[in-house]
Amino acid sequence: MSEALNELASLLELRMSDALTGHEIAFGELTVHTTAAHLAKLVRHLQHDESLRFSTLVDITAIDRPGARKRFEVVYHFLSMYLNHRIRVKLPVGEDEIVPSITSLHQSANWFEREVFDMFGILFSGHPDLRRILTDYGFRGHPLRKDFPTTGYTEVRYDEVLKRVVYEPVNLVQEYRQFDFMSPWEGADYILPGDEKTG
Repeated sequence: MSEALNELASLLELRMSDALTGHEIAFGELTVHTTAAHLAKLVRHLQHDESLRFSTLVDITAIDRPGARKRFEVVYHFLSMYLNHRIRVKLPVGEDEIVPSITSLHQSANWFEREVFDMFGILFSGHPDLRRILTDYGFRGHPLRKDFPTTGYTEVRYDEVLKRVVYEPVNLVQEYRQFDFMSPWEGADYILPGDEKTG
């Protein structure tokens, strides 16, 4: 398998060297790196080259690395059903950068790009309908960013008086508690085997 992946990597380096910034093979998968300026050219080549035929876009996702020079990596997964190969394309993206949409090359990119926009806040230029897809219209923030609070910013509840759903800021109040116990059954009148406290 790694021999086939090495051949695939060499073929891409030979034919698309201007569009690639690097590649690696790990865990039985080939990952190639590109730039926003060369993304469409690379994807078109992967799709139409007879020796590649990566005709299926499986997924688009992103990685958030807040401390990195370019905070995000947009990650594309392609499948060649004809040759039984998979390839991953990674594209580094700064927080204020815009990624070119590939919806004109793969229609399935429409919803994938919307999901990446919704979850990470990454914008795609040329997308026909870039709006939230998983969160509500009034949702604030992007839940898969590392700086998004685990509680969110608002909570939703049904108000009996108003007879409608209302949004309220999250208000977490918890008195100080000391979690020094070893067992989730602390307070029981018996000790389970293995739950004895030591010193």
